[in-house]
Amino acid sequence: MAKKVAKTNAVRLLEQQKVAYELFEYESEDGQAVDGITVASKIGQPVEHVFKTLLATAGPNRYYVFVVPVAAELHLKKAAKAAGEKKIEMLPVKDLLGLTGYVRGGCSPIGMKKLFPTFIDASAENLEFIIVSAGKIGMQMKLTPTDLAKASKAKFAEITGE
Repeated sequence: MAKKVAKTNAVRLLEQQKVAYELFEYESEDGQAVDGITVASKIGQPVEHVFKTLLATAGPNRYYVFVVPVAAELHLKKAAKAAGEKKIEMLPVKDLLGLTGYVRGGCSPIGMKKLFPTFIDASAENLEFIIVSAGKIGMQMKLTPTDLAKASKAKFAEITGE
């Protein structure tokens, strides 16, 4: 008998919007690190298609979501420019769950408690597909970058680099 997959908020929202997606589950209890490069290997997908979701803040009640390749770093100045802010900083991990409803390593750009301004790195725009967290550790989802942008009301921007 097939194991029933528990639906996350991200998955439910994609289904409500009739967005095509594919789920990947991977073992997260084996003691291996769950960094994005390891996740790409565990699900057998090219690392350049796997993206992580990061949150940053420009002060009280000014939060932003950034979706960047797992092998890249968010460039804070470029991210601030994309968000129309002078300066932003990474959100402390302790604030993540309360703000988004997601934990570190399982944060999806879709289905957070509130819809925050979201930016996807421009490198994703020409990819055939993108893989992001499906809303919990051990689950990723694959969809087109355009569908991800629509579902999260995101804009594409140059937000990684030196």
